[in-house]
Amino acid sequence: MAEARLLDPDEHGVDARHQTGALDLARRLPSLVVAAKDVAATVMYGVHGRRRAGVGETFWQFRPFVWGEETSRIDWRRSARDDRIYVREREWEAAHTIWIWMDRSPSMAYVSTLAMQSKLDRAITLGLATADLLVRGGERVGIPGLTRALATRGIIERFAEAMIQEEKLGEAPRELPPADSLPPRTQAVLIGDFLSPPDDIARTIQSMAARGAMGHVVMIADPVEETFPFSGHTEFIDVDSNARLRVGEARTFRDDYIQRLAAHRDAVREACRSRGWSFAIHRTDQPASRALLDLRMRVEGAQGAAIPAGAS
Repeated sequence: MAEARLLDPDEHGVDARHQTGALDLARRLPSLVVAAKDVAATVMYGVHGRRRAGVGETFWQFRPFVWGEETSRIDWRRSARDDRIYVREREWEAAHTIWIWMDRSPSMAYVSTLAMQSKLDRAITLGLATADLLVRGGERVGIPGLTRALATRGIIERFAEAMIQEEKLGEAPRELPPADSLPPRTQAVLIGDFLSPPDDIARTIQSMAARGAMGHVVMIADPVEETFPFSGHTEFIDVDSNARLRVGEARTFRDDYIQRLAAHRDAVREACRSRGWSFAIHRTDQPASRALLDLRMRVEGAQGAAIPAGAS
């Protein structure tokens, strides 16, 4: 899928290789943390997670005592304030675990003049906002291969710190998440441009889903990557190598490029469908809140399907 990674650095965007080389994650992340919190706040209304009565340590609510229940469950202090007898009910704490992976490979640094953010900034913003929203809904979230699953309200800061530490180690970002089999009843949220060979993507999804884990793929795209608005003499630069391609009339490549991009996306979509995973495309000229709302609905839908009979 090399064609989908070749983008004009002069007419419509920034040379992704140069931008990646100048990228200082420790400097950029604070602003992305703020952006993620803002996006999560816009979608926060109506978030309820899976709060329900059950076995756990966290207080949930008081409810009237029902004749026949064990008297040890009565909260006498609360009952003394009223004419009724109340029971202290705890919250069901069988939280789900969701693994969130954000692509930080070189191709993600591209941004055109038509976009609100680079693909990299959008992926991190969306990933951090998703983590915040899920934790507030009672879930545990982690970054595969980087952090354990956590349920802390400071999840955005924890994720940001983990990414900064990884950046300091100087390790090259991976184009795909670790292909480790995830436990049953967990979910994966994969956010990136997914311009790797379709077979590699399919193998990664199959490995992660081998034990029954559900997942959601969000393909981030710059509007220029979809529309290919180039014409005339254009030089294309591969963000992953030193390869360059100079063409006299770029417009003649447009139809072939669009067909190849569509075929690539169909292959990724089929890899998701074969494992029961969801697939969505999000363009960086659209609000991040739109993608977050859609992602939240898909994650909650998969959670509902995974709750065992009688749990509610």
